[in-house]
Amino acid sequence: MTAVAVLFASAAPACSPPPRAQHRPQVRVVAHTLAAEVTEVPAGKLGTTLRAGCPVTAERLRLIRVNHWGFDGKVHRGELIAHRDAVEPLLHALGRAFDARFPIRRMRVMAEYGGDDGAAMADDNTSAFNCRPVTGDPGKRSRHSWGLAVDFNPVENPYVDVRGRVHPAAGRAHLRRDPVRPGMITEDGVVATAFREVGWHWGGDWSNPDYQHFSSDGG
Repeated sequence: MTAVAVLFASAAPACSPPPRAQHRPQVRVVAHTLAAEVTEVPAGKLGTTLRAGCPVTAERLRLIRVNHWGFDGKVHRGELIAHRDAVEPLLHALGRAFDARFPIRRMRVMAEYGGDDGAAMADDNTSAFNCRPVTGDPGKRSRHSWGLAVDFNPVENPYVDVRGRVHPAAGRAHLRRDPVRPGMITEDGVVATAFREVGWHWGGDWSNPDYQHFSSDGG
């Protein structure tokens, strides 16, 4: 299993000269194979995904950079933005996925899609924070707005909204969950198991299944 160490910036000794500039502490995570890094989020990585009235501030969010296996059998570098409280659960699940060589198509911050969830799902992008309503149910705020949810491989793991629409449209071919194909999440598979271990919930258990979705509180 991937070993992960979390290193926190420590205060300077009393005899040390004061720093030239004040900076918020930065968290760096080092893993043997996942090679994860966790930092504060540069404004350019948020773009329009952090909007007026959002329930979380930039200070509570973190940029997570990790290695992941692709569908091409190669290791790629990916990025997620999530709530700081979600960092450890996400690294646990991503580490388990990496160890199992579970393929992830791509992992880009939602600013690269202008915060457009439909465009990101169509591109089979794995993502977390995006301040937005629930796709297909605009009267509800998505848990992604807090950075406390993540969507994996949306094409291989589609979402069926309250009106019965499939998101993304290309995911319709994967509504049939048997046989299991690469990148699909299953009840006893590595990704769902890893999230259960940290107390997160899978949308695949819902009456309107959201096979791509995991959240801290089941929302």
